Amino acid sequence: MFVVGGSASQLLSKELAKCLKAKLANVEVRRFPDDECYVRIDEDLDGEDVFLVQTTWPDKNIVELFLLQDAIRQFEISSLTTVAPYFGYARQDKQFKPGEPISARALARLIQMQTDEFITVDVHSPFVIDWFDNVSAKNVPAYPSIGKHLKGKGIELILSPDEGRVENAKRVADIVGCEADFLVKERINGETVEMTPKKLGVNGKKVAIVDDIISTGGTIAKAADQLRKQGAARISAVCTHGVFAKGGLDKLKAVCDEICSSDTIENPTTCISVAPEIARIAQD
Repeated sequence: MFVVGGSASQLLSKELAKCLKAKLANVEVRRFPDDECYVRIDEDLDGEDVFLVQTTWPDKNIVELFLLQDAIRQFEISSLTTVAPYFGYARQDKQFKPGEPISARALARLIQMQTDEFITVDVHSPFVIDWFDNVSAKNVPAYPSIGKHLKGKGIELILSPDEGRVENAKRVADIVGCEADFLVKERINGETVEMTPKKLGVNGKKVAIVDDIISTGGTIAKAADQLRKQGAARISAVCTHGVFAKGGLDKLKAVCDEICSSDTIENPTTCISVAPEIARIAQD
């Protein structure tokens, strides 16, 4: 068994290889002067079960994924499982105006052409998995890894930034051994949200806000500001996918005591690995 790690998922690839007791393949990825991508797998993959790990964000990593899939298929492999830990374009899951693509579906159709199985983590809209209609596709929850990371840190309340994600907050809270609640959020547009004040009894408490994706950080920053005004002693922002677009990380540093994300997207806040959960699902 081999794990082939793309350039966007080096940390996760190493951890997954350990969990699967697989060999981590030697992979060369570089860019030509015109920025086109070159890949080469310096292993003999004939007869092997192969796991390819590559986040499909930003766009250049999608092209790298397709090239790696094609390179793997040059071997007489036993099977290929494509792991896109952060599935880019998954939030574009419906058509709002005539002439628009359904981007999540388009990407799913392309990825499944060269794989036997697909795995992703905390996809924003779970029904996106149904668009992988020619291969087995699985969505891995990150809450067990997040809960294990927070357990023992003295967290007294797990919060979801909105009611829609409160079940995930409850799952994390069950592992931590504390209460869960949610904030009231109204999204104005793609970048603007309004938080409705809600008394949560957080005075003097350590609180963790848990979300699947932190993009610009606006939602979490406003939630943290509310909690601080209500007397929270310590605020942690924790997510599966740390996108941190448009200065989102700096925005959060101003209001949060700790910022932590998983290795689905590698960044300076990465402190949780979802490799054990991927390995568990892969071996089921």
